[in-house]
Amino acid sequence: QVQLVESGGGLVQPGGSLRLSCAASGIIFRIYGLGWYRQAPGKQRELVAAITSVGTTNYGDSVKGRFTISRDNAKNTVYLQMNSLKPEDTAVYYCNADISRVGRPGSVGYWGQGTQVTVSS
Repeated sequence: QVQLVESGGGLVQPGGSLRLSCAASGIIFRIYGLGWYRQAPGKQRELVAAITSVGTTNYGDSVKGRFTISRDNAKNTVYLQMNSLKPEDTAVYYCNADISRVGRPGSVGYWGQGTQVTVSS
């Protein structure tokens, strides 16, 4: 079993900051790509940011320059630092991880349960 547990969401005023964390646990051999996605009510889930196993990053156009994704391989954790938050950033944020398990071939994509981020005055 592999689990992804997100934390750090909440209510913040426009212009504020939040830091999301997502920790993977279980019988993990290796974690490859990691990413954050978000889904607002009535909208499709969209990529926010992604980071490869060697640290290459990619961001959605709407968050470039404001959000930063990072990872701590020793802790099997990915972070999303969100600055200059806007009301349109309000959504449920999900982490995604491409993970290979001990004793099993290939890798599988896993999702966290989501954490709510609300930007409002």
